[in-house]
Amino acid sequence: MREEAIGIVHRLQKAGYTAFFAGGCVRDILLKKEPHDIDIATSATPEEVQQLFKDKATGLIGKAFGVVRVRSGQHFFEVATFRTDIGSEGGRWPAAVRFSTPKEDAFRRDFTINGIFYDPIADQIIDYVQGTEDIEKKIIRAIGDPKKRFEEDHLRMLRAIRFAVQLSFRIEENTWNAIRQSAQAISNISAERIREELDKIFCSPDPARGLDLLDQSNLLAVILPEIYRCHGVEQPKDFHPEGDVFNHIRLVLSHLSNPSLELVLSALFHDVGKPQTFSRDKEGNIHFYGHEIVGAKIAENIMTRLRYSRDTIKKVVECVKNHMTFKDVPKMKKATVKKLILKPTFPIELELHRIDCLSSHGNLSIYNFLNQVKEAYSTEASLSPPKLITGYDLIAMGLQPR
Repeated sequence: MREEAIGIVHRLQKAGYTAFFAGGCVRDILLKKEPHDIDIATSATPEEVQQLFKDKATGLIGKAFGVVRVRSGQHFFEVATFRTDIGSEGGRWPAAVRFSTPKEDAFRRDFTINGIFYDPIADQIIDYVQGTEDIEKKIIRAIGDPKKRFEEDHLRMLRAIRFAVQLSFRIEENTWNAIRQSAQAISNISAERIREELDKIFCSPDPARGLDLLDQSNLLAVILPEIYRCHGVEQPKDFHPEGDVFNHIRLVLSHLSNPSLELVLSALFHDVGKPQTFSRDKEGNIHFYGHEIVGAKIAENIMTRLRYSRDTIKKVVECVKNHMTFKDVPKMKKATVKKLILKPTFPIELELHRIDCLSSHGNLSIYNFLNQVKEAYSTEASLSPPKLITGYDLIAMGLQPR
């Protein structure tokens, strides 16, 4: 992919235009990571790009923003004209753009680590925003006035947290304060956009830190108020020495790194029903009767609100609803245990049980037992025994289907 992108830059430069790699791909190159995609910024106008590449240019994909999609080999690359953004519409897009210089283009971007250019022909870094220095210091810093950057695009607040957890960087103080002050504005962003950023935050190397940053930035209370309300919900100390429900959820997430989406969402929502089901008996003992059923419904409502796919919702709701089932395994009949293991969501549920136990009482006896039973069933090949007779056998014997 990089060679094809270099070829596009070379052709633009040979035609007399300025052209660089731009944005996140440059950050990744400096971090010695392979970019997922490569964007190109140029002094050529969209019409000039189309004329230069002709049959390889698929047309304007963002005419108002000066972006042309160019094919090279098996890959497509976005080639954008250097621009300055003017105003903001809906806290997401610029009201208008004006074609400009590389320096002006750098200063309209979100964070310094994403505002660096790279000339692959001259092998030269062009950095107007001190992004290379912030990469070395592992800092997420908004370019210019952070409050203004977030007013232009509210989603940048979530992106700051996403980059922090993906890269193990810290968020610079002024940038952080601007996020905390502007957090309420995230409600203006579409559910789909919010969901995409949340997925990247929670499927990162450190989902627990992602939860911490969302909470401390004031974004969690706006996006996931159901999780925020788990703060201060007391639990029985015999079973949960770790503290309140929120702290328990955080500890569960701390046992995950780059998890699957279904597992991390199940972990995030597994005890979301506890605030609504909290009660004390006459002796002062705390109970959460039916919290798994209530929590499954809350999880379904949250995920529907955030526009998750039906398949993902179904799997996560099943895991939340059944996460208390494992405590009854020692009393189950062999056939019931077998049925549990055969469930499509069993691998997710088993891992959720493991990290749930590690984050509370620490007893993994049921987890170990189920692993042993699972291993025994698989070696016996009795998990899904072959059918003794099928409909095809009956037809072969001369019987007619009705």
